[in-house]
Parts: sequence; structure tokens; C-alpha cells
Amino acid sequence: MSDQRVRWGILGTGKIAGKFVSDLPLVPGAELAAVGSRTQASAEKFAAEHGAARAHGSWDALAADPDVDVVYIATPHIAHVAATTLCLEAGKAVLVEKPMALDRPAAQRLTDLAAARGVFLMEAMWMRCHPGIRAVRQLVADGAIGDVTAVHADFGLAGPFEPTHRLRDRALGGGALLDLGIYPVNIAHLVLGAPSSVQAWARLTPEGVDATTGILLGHDSGAVAALTCGIEGESRNQATITGTAGRIELPTRFHYPEVVTVHRTGRDPEVLEFPVEGWGYHFEAAEVQRCVLAGERESPLVPHAATLEVLDVMDRVRAQVGVVYEP
Repeated sequence: MSDQRVRWGILGTGKIAGKFVSDLPLVPGAELAAVGSRTQASAEKFAAEHGAARAHGSWDALAADPDVDVVYIATPHIAHVAATTLCLEAGKAVLVEKPMALDRPAAQRLTDLAAARGVFLMEAMWMRCHPGIRAVRQLVADGAIGDVTAVHADFGLAGPFEPTHRLRDRALGGGALLDLGIYPVNIAHLVLGAPSSVQAWARLTPEGVDATTGILLGHDSGAVAALTCGIEGESRNQATITGTAGRIELPTRFHYPEVVTVHRTGRDPEVLEFPVEGWGYHFEAAEVQRCVLAGERESPLVPHAATLEVLDVMDRVRAQVGVVYEP
């Protein structure tokens, strides 16, 4: 790194990688240095389309690139652990797409490796870096709606998705929970922390992944969270946080809200606006750069403990509904 410049390497050339790099120009000091793929042709195509300085035809070559400071890992879920391990062992800071791993034990191994190597690691739970979500967290912490009593959140896509689609492919870590349900679980965790009770039900696809899942979380405070996710019907994709003195409503696309409405008992609703440029991925990129330049090993916005606790909830859900991924 030089002064405030951070050189990014992109591992993976899919759709989300393209969206992420299209937001990098919105981050001061961000430089798209290189891209790595399993094939040279794919890497060169991505580099030409997005202006990366170098194209590597293997993950190893990207991890070994001395002119890369941070690697963004945008592979399918199933490859997150291998790609992250490779980059951490090469001494690279890592932003890895969510979920960090298919289960908590695997993610724990990654956070332990990052700590042992003294290298930055963050799950790309971009929702937690969004200014609207950060404002919600602060409102709750300040007691704007009193004590939180309930969280309701849903995330469902219409589909239909073919059996070979990544959302239905068990070999790729498919299913609604890991891809979509992680957002409702995160919004509940953001304001309530880890639950003491997890109850779940799901309908599985013929491939053995969850198509529609319902989750009920109980907390020692007495608060509850009712969450749903699915890949067979578009839901409202909204969230509500209810407290003893009001509620906070997040509209459709609650995970990157442009509007947050605060209802306080006895007062007119307050509407907070958060217009966003681009896709909204630049907020997490900016947070990674802030941490790396400051010498921090994890982000306070997406700490390792939160990543592990959310994965623990999803592990418990999968155990109850019968979704098993092959080791």
C-alpha cells in the first residue's frame, strides 16, 4: 500500500464480482489491480471489461501477486474456504462473500488463521456497512423505540430456478437460507444479538436444499424474531423492528434501504433518507480500506463474532430442516 491507495485483487469473475468492481471507483484510493480465475481466458475477459491492470489464470497467481493488497473473493459458497485460506496464507487481506463458509466450524478455522497470520479478514455482509442500516443500529442503541421486543423480516425471490442453478445446486451450497436467509438473520442479530432458542421449518427441493424456510428465534430478553426466506415466490422483502416505545420500518430491499421510517409512540413518523450511488457495495469496500490502512484485523461493523454467531444460527436451522452439504 502507498499512502491512502489500496490495490484490490478480485478472485472470481461472476456477476457479483462485476457489480463489486463497478462500485470501486466510488471509493477514494481504491485501485483495481488484478483479477484471478481458474482460466486465463476468463480472467482476461473480466480484466478487459472492467479495467483490471493484470489478469491471472489461477487463484495461486493472484494470491502471489505482490502488487495486490486486498483480495475480494466472489466465488460460489462452496469455494469460499479454499480461496480464503489460500489468500490468508499468502498474507493478503481478504473480503470474502457471504456466507464466509458453509458452517460455523469452517468459518472459525478461517478467523483463527487470520488471527494467527495477523491479516485482516471480513465477511462481505455489505448490509451492515450501509448507512441506512448503521443508522438503524444507532437508533436502537440510543433507545429511540425503547427495548426491542420483536423483529420481522423476509427475503424471497420469485424464481423459478432450474435444478442446475446455483440456488438449487447442493454441491454449490445452494438453498434459500445461505443466500437469502442470511439477511433476515443478520438484521435480527444486529439489534438482538445471538438467540438462545432457534426453531425452524422448511420445504426442501428434490436436490435437498431449502426452497422455503421459516425461522423463529427466542432471546433471553424475551424478544422474538420471525424470519422467512424462499426461492419460489417473491415476498415483500421488508423488515420491521418493534420496541416498547415504537418501531422502525425498512421497506422493500430492506438490506440496502434508501428510506427508513421511525415510528415513536405519540409522535409523527420520521422518515430518514439514504440515497445510494451504484450498487451499494462501495460501503463495504470503503470499510475494508479504512481497517486495512489503520492496521485493524477485523471490522467493528462486521466483526468475526457476528459472522460466527449468524452461521451458528444457520447451522442450527439446517440441522432441524435436514439440509446437509457434502464435506
